Amino acid sequence: MLETVRNAWKIGELRRRIIFTLLMLVVFRIGAHVPIPGIDPERLAEFFQGDNLFGLYNVISGGALSNFTIFAMGIMPYINASIIVQLLTVVIPKFKEWSEEGVEGRKKMVQVIRYGTVGLALLQATGMTFSLIQPAITERGTSAYLVIIISLTAGTAFLMWLGELITEKGIGNGISLLIFAGIVAGFPSGAGQIIELIRLGEARLLVLIPVIIIMLGLIIGIIALDIGRRRIPVQYAKRVVGRRMYGGQSTHIPLKVNQAGVIPVIFASAILMFPATIAMFINHPIAQSIASALDWGTLLNTILYAAFIILFTFFYTAIQFDPMKVAGDIKKYGGFIPGLRPGRPTAEYLSRISSKLTMVGAVSLAFICVLPIILQGVSRLNLIFSGTGLIIIVGVILETMRQIESHMLMRNYQGFMK
Repeated sequence: MLETVRNAWKIGELRRRIIFTLLMLVVFRIGAHVPIPGIDPERLAEFFQGDNLFGLYNVISGGALSNFTIFAMGIMPYINASIIVQLLTVVIPKFKEWSEEGVEGRKKMVQVIRYGTVGLALLQATGMTFSLIQPAITERGTSAYLVIIISLTAGTAFLMWLGELITEKGIGNGISLLIFAGIVAGFPSGAGQIIELIRLGEARLLVLIPVIIIMLGLIIGIIALDIGRRRIPVQYAKRVVGRRMYGGQSTHIPLKVNQAGVIPVIFASAILMFPATIAMFINHPIAQSIASALDWGTLLNTILYAAFIILFTFFYTAIQFDPMKVAGDIKKYGGFIPGLRPGRPTAEYLSRISSKLTMVGAVSLAFICVLPIILQGVSRLNLIFSGTGLIIIVGVILETMRQIESHMLMRNYQGFMK
């Protein structure tokens, strides 16, 4: 990885892209400290401590939510809009048609996601203004409410534009880099808390060392899960078109072990944190007992967390990967998997392979997310990164390295063309 960055830095164009990306991340961190007028953030501190939906959003926004700055909602409305549009692709024929149209179709889908992001941000900002942050509003009135709602919505829209700008003029993967920067921003304070606990004698260094070793092992596991592929060989028959012969080459279909990425983890976390979030507003014994039973780190919560991750991994993979479509494309271009007839037999084979890979990926994903919870309970240490944070951080770093390598490869091809 360091060698890739070193080689990229020697190339003028890539160096400019990297510097531009870093400057945009600095803008993101500056904006995370610009407060919204008319809000007293100290009155909201209790909402963003603990394991609830607001705590999850606060981690992803890099602390902007707890300080209630212009980036308080972060990029979550964009992520939600992207997920909703992907799910609607299965239901709405027009979306499915656009998803299969190539570059032009993707542009239309991106435009829908942009409008959806602004709409969701506006709804979320309105809901937060008239419910969550009511005690923290220092000035009442229509104009004060409008300023807060517009500031929150504009902050999310600006982050969306910033992410697309990084994708276009930086090293790519802009939205993911913003999420990465938000999570990593909490590293210094988390490390400082652990050091302070060791200094005060509330945590022992002998306990910390095994935890660090296990977390490094988890990082290796995340990397293996991210790059894991099952290559399905595909043979294309020779055919004569005019005076030329086409086909005859062999290739493969790279099926990822974890095709769903981090989406199942986000879904599972949000669902399990929902009862604790609702209980904050309902002062009733039944609501409080349900919230305490599903409290983060309890046995029931951990079992449900793993089960939901496995369930959502299968669900999201089924949406992303269509064996019938892949088998149809192979048949359309004159290809076949050795030993299988084109069409339905190929689709059934791909479906079986995908199910086995998804099971391995789902169980591995659940293990990676559950292990830090167990470690935190045993060691009594407040770990800096959760399983979700580790998966996002490692995944973004690997994807960014691929983006840099692709830029370097494209530059070499341009050199050959000249």
